[in-house]
Amino acid sequence: MSQQDASIIALIPAYNEARYIGEVVKGALKYVPVIVIDDGSTDGTGAAAAMAGAKVLVHAANQGKGKALNTGFTYAVQRGVEAALTLDADGQHDPDEIPKFIAAFRSGLGDVIIGQRTFAQMPAKNQFGNRVGTWFLSKAMGQHIPDNQSGYRLLSRPVMQAIRPAAARFEAEVEILLRARMAGFRLAWVPIKTIYNDKTSHFRPIQDSLLFLKMVWRIWRARDRGKFE
Repeated sequence: MSQQDASIIALIPAYNEARYIGEVVKGALKYVPVIVIDDGSTDGTGAAAAMAGAKVLVHAANQGKGKALNTGFTYAVQRGVEAALTLDADGQHDPDEIPKFIAAFRSGLGDVIIGQRTFAQMPAKNQFGNRVGTWFLSKAMGQHIPDNQSGYRLLSRPVMQAIRPAAARFEAEVEILLRARMAGFRLAWVPIKTIYNDKTSHFRPIQDSLLFLKMVWRIWRARDRGKFE
């Protein structure tokens, strides 16, 4: 078993992921303590995470990924950790890549370290959305953003103290990047595996794409005003 780094924790937002969460938790525990935010699951996700060795924070009702991340950030800041890793509960992030993020953070690469996937290895429908989204967001932020939707990230404690996304769903991850950059934090990327499985995504193609575009428009306006609201 690898030596745990107790100064860094893993935060795993989870909604109805009982099928996958146990293995994700066990994999991450090889490197860091694990906190699962059970966002109103009805399939026993919280119990499965606890049995695998995670500490579980529970939302009584589903509030969305943004709110789950906020709960995790608050917990991490209160515990005084140096940084927290966020990874998805569905097995599409390899916990054995955690040391890569920690090494990048320790070397001073950035305040937010994002896992960069290879779009060419994604299913065609995912490739298109990610490529278009990355192009629009890079233009809006005035900086090349290689992968804007990757939920595999490391955030330093100062970032978690300063940043609280207002968005409830998947666009919260884009909002975090924008707020971090406008607050003067450094963004950096490390390459990660591109993993897909047969799970049913919680992503709603039409509704969540519209929310993403609305977020991009807000970012564009924020650049002109120097303030994000």
